[in-house]
Amino acid sequence: MFYRAPVTTPPATPAGLRRPPTDLIETTCRTALQPVRGMWFEWSLNPYGGCVHRCTFCYVRAFERRADRPSDDRYGRAVRVKTNVVTVLRDELRRPSHRSGLVCLGTATDPYQPAEGRYRLTRGCLEALAAARRPLTLTTRGPLVVRDAALLAEADAAAGVSVSISLPTVDEAVVRRTEPGTAPPRQRLRALERLAGAGVRAGVLMAPVLPGISDGEASMAATVRAARDAGAAFLLAGVLHLTPGTREHFLAALASDWPELLPRYLDLYRGRSHLPAALTSPVATRAARLRAAAGISADRPPRPQLPPAPSQLRLAI
Repeated sequence: MFYRAPVTTPPATPAGLRRPPTDLIETTCRTALQPVRGMWFEWSLNPYGGCVHRCTFCYVRAFERRADRPSDDRYGRAVRVKTNVVTVLRDELRRPSHRSGLVCLGTATDPYQPAEGRYRLTRGCLEALAAARRPLTLTTRGPLVVRDAALLAEADAAAGVSVSISLPTVDEAVVRRTEPGTAPPRQRLRALERLAGAGVRAGVLMAPVLPGISDGEASMAATVRAARDAGAAFLLAGVLHLTPGTREHFLAALASDWPELLPRYLDLYRGRSHLPAALTSPVATRAARLRAAAGISADRPPRPQLPPAPSQLRLAI
């Protein structure tokens, strides 16, 4: 059963525009942790469904389409709030049969979008994971993450934490066109700086890099410099993928914002969602060179290891 929460006037975006009204739909979940295969983490955790950021390139649009939910301009107009997720998570973590592993928050929605300020579900999940001494990683575009800097530092001391601030580019004109509901780059960089200052291992996810838009030397160099200046411990980069559901919306937005690039994209992504290595390797090489020059780690955050359980002392007889 769903409850549609009252919606207040949407806040103004930094560009002076207003976000479209968002319905907060309160619902419940049967499971919190979802097992993952073929990734660098074992579990995904998403306290919310849907995202007000409305990034034109968001890969989650493809998931929404497969679930028969809107993936077009209507995506982001409703956010599903899993009101019982913290309770379910605590129950799952207590089960003797539950296997351990790295938990990733933010695989299908931003855990620090505006609804978190009201519901505090991400914070509750962090508290549960820290109490269970579970290593975790999260990805966000939301500066609200700084609210939990102290908690993340405590969780890091308990089991290990890393935070990826998603920042494809520091070009505000590009951000406003492709990420209309997000905080500006300077706010995300300030959040990164505060996390690093609190002792949290935090870095930048420079993805997706957009061919012909943000893949140039000057654009990528500016983002890497900004990450370095904010104290990034690591930086990862990746080129745009266009899967069905994401592809249609992104190309429609591209036709409006950069019509001169539409023929190039139609050619690049004709019959495929992922570009071949021959086309992505120049971006990867450029990112690696800039990252090395900035003195930022080239590796993913290391998988945190739980401390060994204390051995039981045998009483001498």
